Amino acid sequence: MERTAHAYWLRSPGSGEIRTVTLDPPGPAEVLVRTLYSGVSRGTETLVFDGRVPESQYGVMRAPFQEGEFPGPVKYGYLNVGVVEECGADADPGLAGRTVFCLYPHQTRYVVPADAVTPVPEPVPARRAVLAGTVETAVNAVWDAAPSLGDRIAVVGAGMVGSCVASVISRFPAARVELIDADPGREAVAEALGVPFALPAEATGECDIVVHASATQEGLTRSLELLAPDGEIIELSWYGDRRISIPLGEAFHSRRLALRSSQVGALPPARRARRTFADRMALALDLLADPALEALVTGESRFAELPEVMPRIADGRLPTLCHLITYDGTDSGRTRAG
Repeated sequence: MERTAHAYWLRSPGSGEIRTVTLDPPGPAEVLVRTLYSGVSRGTETLVFDGRVPESQYGVMRAPFQEGEFPGPVKYGYLNVGVVEECGADADPGLAGRTVFCLYPHQTRYVVPADAVTPVPEPVPARRAVLAGTVETAVNAVWDAAPSLGDRIAVVGAGMVGSCVASVISRFPAARVELIDADPGREAVAEALGVPFALPAEATGECDIVVHASATQEGLTRSLELLAPDGEIIELSWYGDRRISIPLGEAFHSRRLALRSSQVGALPPARRARRTFADRMALALDLLADPALEALVTGESRFAELPEVMPRIADGRLPTLCHLITYDGTDSGRTRAG
């Protein structure tokens, strides 16, 4: 007997397709998951879709369950929520029937190690849980930024990552937090998150910390301008194969400014001895109990539409933060004679 599923693959840069895949039965320490929702992470997945991952970063940019190689064919993605349908003999039987998050690509069903899934807390709707991977990035960035009581903080770039950071970091007591974006339409997202919004020219300066997530040269330059003396930028943007320039002359040295990267692939040094990746993911899912984060899910399409939807997301014709992919009725999951 043979079990099949369907997966979205990038055939070559700019062109995707749905492929039929064969699933093995779950091994002793594995689970079979039926996907309910996946999310398109617009920034990173657009770079992958356009073939803009530099060759030097092929290894670093691999998703946990990626198949194929950059620039393509490749099966890529990492925001997946589903229901555990089968558990192997050694897997926790309590996972059966649970809604779980997994860093898996867009696929109707899949088999993974049981420790690769994280149960979604009861207060978190499955559709909102697709944001867990992005909120996890935000948690890592906040750990890197290490804000203090009363800090003056700006988040530049109100996309999916920046908005998640603003939501998380605004919970610090007495902190002054402002979400900044060149698109005035993002003010509605900031308002839903309960975070003050500003256009770049109107942003409040003298910041202790600026988290930059706009993925633009202009945004990074403005981030430098917003810092107080001895202030620090936490750089979350990933530019792929693009080269950017920023003014490290002017007041950069005299004001003793700092620019530091943050990347979700590693835990911050101050947390590595006391936190695991599983701890970080569980915390991200707990934070998603906040219904305000629903504002980041700004579009929805059926799985079968992904080959037509991805080009529109990549070129901006379909403006979105997190684009939700739905799977109801997509795949029967029944076995058939081989």
